[in-house]
Amino acid sequence: MERMKVRELMRPIDEFPRISSGATFMEAVESLDSADLAFRAGNAPERIVLVSDERGRIVGKLSPIDVVKALEPNFNYINTLKIGFHRHLVQASLDSMKELYRVWHNPLLDLWQRANSIRIRDFIKRPQPAQMVHADDTMDNAFHRFVEGRYGSLFVRDGGEIVGLIRFSDVYGKIKEAMRLAPIREAAATPA
Repeated sequence: MERMKVRELMRPIDEFPRISSGATFMEAVESLDSADLAFRAGNAPERIVLVSDERGRIVGKLSPIDVVKALEPNFNYINTLKIGFHRHLVQASLDSMKELYRVWHNPLLDLWQRANSIRIRDFIKRPQPAQMVHADDTMDNAFHRFVEGRYGSLFVRDGGEIVGLIRFSDVYGKIKEAMRLAPIREAAATPA
């Protein structure tokens, strides 16, 4: 399996529902609901919704946590601080900063009222280099990224474009299959 290429296990982007980065917040919620219903009905392998730009290129994934973060106006500022200084800030400092910037102090209804003006492009997190592999990479590179980042899926690039996703569940399934097919070797007895 170590010589297997990422493209052999990736799922092409056409297998996933898409939404435009220009779609509204409510369209994002509806898209996530549709993906969840399809998954629960057994009609989709995952709840993933891909986000495309105006030219149709994939620029990210949409998740329920993205939607919740979009409701909080100061969350991105706090999150940026957390990423930039995360080794130096203790939780108490971060909590006091959240209090200062009033994260989650507005009633949910007030936050929901301003959601009509939010577009997906305003809150979607673009894939980071650690979340990407190349279609011709060997699986050891993907293994490393899955383990290091604890990602559920990685974006697969080919020729500079995102062409698919490789899901950890598919990789794990292949690992189990390989283990079941491999003969078990007896450990060599050591002389006493």
